[in-house]
Amino acid sequence: MKPSTHRRQLLGAAMAFGLGGPTQAQSDTVTRLVITFPPGGSTDIAARTLQSRLAELLGHQVVVDNRPGAASQIATQYVARSAPDGNTLLVCFDTHAINPIAKPKLPYDTFKDFAGVTLALRFPLVIGASASVPAKDLRGFIEAARHQPAKFSYASTGVGSMNHLVMEDIKRKAEIFVLHVPYGGGGPAIQAVLGDVSQLTLLSYAALKGQIASGKIKPLAVTGNKRLPELPDVPTVAESGFPGFEAYSWIGIFAPAATPPAVLNKLTKDFQATLGTPEIHRKLTQLGFEVMATDGPGVERHTRQEYERWGNFVRSTKLKLEE
Repeated sequence: MKPSTHRRQLLGAAMAFGLGGPTQAQSDTVTRLVITFPPGGSTDIAARTLQSRLAELLGHQVVVDNRPGAASQIATQYVARSAPDGNTLLVCFDTHAINPIAKPKLPYDTFKDFAGVTLALRFPLVIGASASVPAKDLRGFIEAARHQPAKFSYASTGVGSMNHLVMEDIKRKAEIFVLHVPYGGGGPAIQAVLGDVSQLTLLSYAALKGQIASGKIKPLAVTGNKRLPELPDVPTVAESGFPGFEAYSWIGIFAPAATPPAVLNKLTKDFQATLGTPEIHRKLTQLGFEVMATDGPGVERHTRQEYERWGNFVRSTKLKLEE
């Protein structure tokens, strides 16, 4: 037997017994974390923080796939129509629960077309102001807005987003007018404030951290039930004259609805292990995120609860959720 023939036979036997096949299969597999917003926002920052460790646990490449537009509908519809093999995942923002309220004719069913993997993170919003705002905290801003009711606007990540609804709630409680200007994500909203096109925005500390550190955006308040360790001098909204107020944005992971239970269970465990990795947990905490790491039913329940909470708010206030 010729040496070349012998080598081919050995290779064939190795592949037949699985000694060469899995490595090739793993190298060909890619898991896509589909982001509903452009780079620079909270979901993008969180996904990229998880990306490397998650790839190690999955045993193949993980890519972040930003598909912004239409208040998260483009990315969400893409995942809903993707193969249910666990390799195309939606990294959703709070808009996932609010879109069914704001847009009754979505091109997908929020509660039927997806299977939960994990409620990964939640985080309070930081109310950040441009340098032109004559206030050091939320109380001061409210006073300024009362004296100059047509001067200020705030940039949100889109109509029906959490930062839109939270600011509308604060406006009503404070009895002030601040014009809402929706943008396509956290990055564009930050640029609007930096350029003083809008004077206010409500985003995660992770998204605003650099601009706060440089003094280009000043934090006025945080929407959680306690102050952020990274911003110990910045009061909560509750401390600013609104007792009991709290609101959180959140990031969840979903797969297409028909994804097999065994695949979903493995994904849940891999995400939980990634979120529990000490170095990643530390990074996320320093960015103002609170690690939740629930199971799949947990994120599905949370989505339903947020849908009901903000649906009640929209109906009771008759808030218009139209572009």
